[in-house]
Amino acid sequence: MSASIFPVTPRFAAEVGDLDLRYPIAPDDLAAVRVAFQSYAVLVFPAQDLSAEQHLAFAGNFGPLERTVQLAMKSEKLRVREEIADVANMGPDGKLWKKDSRMRAFQLQGNRLWHTDSSFKAPTGYASLLYARSVPPVGGHTEFADLRAAYETLPAATKERLRGLMAEHSLLYSRGKLGFTDFNDEERKAFAPVVRPLVRTLPDSNRSTLYIASHVGRIRGLSDEEATTLMNELTAHATQRQFVYTHRWRVGDVVMWDNRCTMHRGTDYDDLRWPRDMQRATTSDSIDAFGMHEAASTSGADY
Repeated sequence: MSASIFPVTPRFAAEVGDLDLRYPIAPDDLAAVRVAFQSYAVLVFPAQDLSAEQHLAFAGNFGPLERTVQLAMKSEKLRVREEIADVANMGPDGKLWKKDSRMRAFQLQGNRLWHTDSSFKAPTGYASLLYARSVPPVGGHTEFADLRAAYETLPAATKERLRGLMAEHSLLYSRGKLGFTDFNDEERKAFAPVVRPLVRTLPDSNRSTLYIASHVGRIRGLSDEEATTLMNELTAHATQRQFVYTHRWRVGDVVMWDNRCTMHRGTDYDDLRWPRDMQRATTSDSIDAFGMHEAASTSGADY
């Protein structure tokens, strides 16, 4: 085995050295990565030089590849392959987007909310692997919150209150919080809410974790006001400094995180001045991961 694991924080983030992701990963190295991912939930693979195909090939070790949510927004042309989420401030022509760009309104501020990739899909997201092709000289970091540790430190009364509560997740909710409502009927259908528990248990580690995101709108059994208050309280708790790792990007970094038990957000940068070319591959979790089939009937799996 050649892979080396170097913890960045005691229990949440680690760097993985001595792996060149351009090539197929040896079975023992892949096993070591899986063990580290289960433990830390955020892994950093520095100094990579990947084609889109190599990026996707490595991501494919961790489940079926999703297709970008932009496929549901048929008015938008793709700059990259449909299996890659284009987390960049560029249009299809490779030039910086304009101030009034629809994708800027849809994506930029949404990515600065605390969120979990694909919690609004069926199946939901498992592993995301974000690759830095260019980074701005100032800002544009990514913050990650450990929802396992956040849950474990909740008061017993709060844990009891959360037991059995089910939340609706949708891009319509998260973008609506920012005032973005420019969706046509087809997009609204594609982004119809899916229902997920607020607390889940991870089958590989048996650790319980919050499962929250800005995509949460309603919580069944609570009024809208009660749901908003509860989500604000849980998000404030989960994003305290002791639960957060901030990644300061270098060109060539691949950062991989577990969407089942983390939230993340991007930090501010001058997106009309500096290119930030970030490309993300995300794999799907098991459709039976929650022990339920209700969400499987939504159209979210189509993109």
